[in-house]
Amino acid sequence: MAHKVYITCAVTGSSPLPDHPNFPFRPEHVAAEALAAAEAGASIIHVHVRDGETGKPSQALEDYRKVVGMIREKNREVILNVTTGPGCTWMQSEEDPAVCGEGTLMFTAERRLEHILDLKPDMCTLDICTMQLWGGVAINLDPMITRMGHMIQDAGVLPEIECFEAGDFVFADDLMAKGAIPQNAPFSFVLGTKYGLPATTEAMVYSAGQIPRGAAFTGFGVSRHSYPMAAQSVLLGGHVRVGFEDTIYLRKGQMAPDNAAHVRWAVDLIDRLGGQVSSAGETRDLLGLENHAYA
Repeated sequence: MAHKVYITCAVTGSSPLPDHPNFPFRPEHVAAEALAAAEAGASIIHVHVRDGETGKPSQALEDYRKVVGMIREKNREVILNVTTGPGCTWMQSEEDPAVCGEGTLMFTAERRLEHILDLKPDMCTLDICTMQLWGGVAINLDPMITRMGHMIQDAGVLPEIECFEAGDFVFADDLMAKGAIPQNAPFSFVLGTKYGLPATTEAMVYSAGQIPRGAAFTGFGVSRHSYPMAAQSVLLGGHVRVGFEDTIYLRKGQMAPDNAAHVRWAVDLIDRLGGQVSSAGETRDLLGLENHAYA
C-alpha cells in the first residue's frame, strides 16, 4: 500500500469544553493551533469557532472571520474546511412533545451558510444525518439539504458529505442524482456516536462500499476510537482525521499537548502502514480544488 493520504485536523469542535489546559477556544489560539497542525503535516483544517470569553460554541460571523483571516494571513496553501453543522439541533420539550425545548438551535439554510457565503472557504462540511444526537435530534431533511447543497456549489465551495448512519448513504445517492451535491464530493464517515455507525471494521468496510467508486473518503472515530479507525481508514484506501474535536487523548491515559501532536501521530501511523502523507498542494489536486486568490 502506497497511496497518498491526506490528514484533516479538527482543532476545536463544538462539544462542551473538556478538561484540558491547552484546549483552544479563543480565536487567536484556534488559529495558532490550526497553523501548527498544518506545519506538522495536516493539509486540511476543519474549522469550528467558539466564544472567546466563555468557550461556548459560536455561530457568529465575526468569529469565523477572525479565525479564517488569521489562518489565511499566515498560510494560504492549507485547505480550510469550515463547518455548517450548527443550526440543526432540536430538543424536545418535557411539557409538550410537539414543541421544541431548551437547547434547540434551528437555522434557515441562509443562516447556516452565512459564513460560507461570506468567506468562501475551499470546503465545508455538509451533515446529512437525521438522528438522535447530542441529547436531542439532529434534523437535516431533504428540502434543507438540497437548498444548502445548491447554495454551497453556487458559492464555488466543495462540500464534504458527513455520514453518521447507514441511511445517510442512500440519501447521498439521491442528493447526487439531482445535483444537490457534486459528483466529486468527498465523504467522511463518523463512527462511534451512540446511535450512529459503530466504530468497527465491519462498519468502515460497509461505509466505504456505499459511496461512488473512486470517491475520496475519510473514516474517523470519536473519543477512544480515533486512532483505531484512522488506521482502518488508511488500510481501506481512505484518509485520516484527528484533532481535539474528536479526542484530547493520544492513547488511554496520555493526553495530547496540542493538535500538532495528534497530526504527528497521524503522520507516523500513515508511514508505518506503508502510506505517504499528502501535501496540501497534492490534496488540492486530488480533490479538484482550485487555488483561491485570497485577499
